[in-house]
Amino acid sequence: MSTHSEPLGRPLRAGVIGLGWAGQQHMAAYDALPGVELVAIAGMEDGPRAELGEQYGLTRLHRDWKDLVAEGDLDLVSVAVPTFLHAPIAVGALEAGLHVLSEKPIARTAAEAQTMVDAAHRAGRVLEVAFNHRRRGDIEALKAAIDGGQIGRPYHARAIWLRRAGIPALGSWFTNREMAGGGPLIDIGVHVLDYALHFFGEPRVQAVSAVTHAELGNRGRGGSTGSVKQNVDSAYEVEDLASLLLRLEGGGSIVIETSWAAYRPAGDEFGITLYGTEGGADLRVVDYAPSGELTIFTGEGEESQDITVTADPGRGHLAVVETFLEHVADPANWSNWDGSLALDRARVIDAAYESARIGAEVRLSPATNADGATAGTAATEGA
Repeated sequence: MSTHSEPLGRPLRAGVIGLGWAGQQHMAAYDALPGVELVAIAGMEDGPRAELGEQYGLTRLHRDWKDLVAEGDLDLVSVAVPTFLHAPIAVGALEAGLHVLSEKPIARTAAEAQTMVDAAHRAGRVLEVAFNHRRRGDIEALKAAIDGGQIGRPYHARAIWLRRAGIPALGSWFTNREMAGGGPLIDIGVHVLDYALHFFGEPRVQAVSAVTHAELGNRGRGGSTGSVKQNVDSAYEVEDLASLLLRLEGGGSIVIETSWAAYRPAGDEFGITLYGTEGGADLRVVDYAPSGELTIFTGEGEESQDITVTADPGRGHLAVVETFLEHVADPANWSNWDGSLALDRARVIDAAYESARIGAEVRLSPATNADGATAGTAATEGA
């Protein structure tokens, strides 16, 4: 394994742990981008592991992630496995001197996420989390409009990701609280939380008030017919809908609504309606369209000057991996990329689940650095 702190005179050597859709996105990116070579993969599924090894011409194929890490001669790994495995694998890889790019959410809880951030600090290595939705072209176009002053200062938003029947798989690890950490809030809602705070410029979340509902999954309704996940014979132990109100430092507010299953129009929809001091915006993406419907609302009073924006599809995981590699190639700034932003997201989600449990608003204390000083918002991950 590499312990270099200076730029290498060879391509970075990458491994991917996890063989599902997300892991395959990382494999494809490492295979396509310059300056990196995909050399090893690990995963429990024998058939897919062999097929992917043949597809990418790999000979280093492991069933156990520990064997991939122990084999050495790697610089970095992607972790794309069920959520309960994120922390142990990431910490193990960081302790072995590897840089780590983890899938979202960073972990099941903020406490687990903190162990990952601490491990990155001890190892002096990069830890990032793949918030690939902020790399969509329509979301990047809206962020550019906000940064360009087209809507003034954002002060309120309603952000959603809603499904009619999209529980990933009834009986799978996704519906097991111990393995997943929660339902749609921690699964797809973390993307909504990420891009909403991204649009607001990363203000600190001061308080969260939340409710969760489990009305359909626990009766065997709302399962996705197109999703194939490993069945662990789990009962339905998580929410199928969550609604949050975030109070932000500086007075802003965000409402987040996310569901795996609800009686609503068919399909899958995510987006945001955003209100600013000089204008507003609305973004809607239906059934994973490459580019959503984005409108910027401007003008004075009744005289609207609304703008319809047609954005490029964006590069998703390819852009996330590319940025991760750029950070790995910049040793002087490794400490800037330590997973702190994803840890902040985990703290908000923890507070939301606690708020729903006790039926009251939960206030978040400012995060602190290791020396006890109040920490600011971490550098934006994957951007």
